[in-house]
Amino acid sequence: MSQYTADTIFLCIAIIDFGGIFICIGIGLYLAYAKMEMMLSHLKNCPAIMIRVFLIYTGPWGRLYVLGLIMGLMVIPGGFLRDGGASAEDLKNFPASLKYKLAFLLKTIWGLLVVMCGGAAYATFGRG
Repeated sequence: MSQYTADTIFLCIAIIDFGGIFICIGIGLYLAYAKMEMMLSHLKNCPAIMIRVFLIYTGPWGRLYVLGLIMGLMVIPGGFLRDGGASAEDLKNFPASLKYKLAFLLKTIWGLLVVMCGGAAYATFGRG
């Protein structure tokens, strides 16, 4: 495979990765603005979320931060349950379809981040 072909493949993967990240940010902003009140109403007994709820009034970054906390709570609840930051009853009553969407979004973001780090490693060390 020629260097030109490898660079073209690398460029296509990078463009798709950046596009995917922007799409995930857009989906996250949609969820943060359209579904935040409903998510917070289901997590009203979770101190880890409730002590940071004021951040939703600081703009899009604050809403994304709180959404990230909620996504982390949905994907890895064990740490929150162990230290008393979450309520098992609230997690059980959280809507399953929204829990799936949040978990899928978080795993997609992590996957795109891994691809981006792999692309950076290729750009730094892989070119011969």
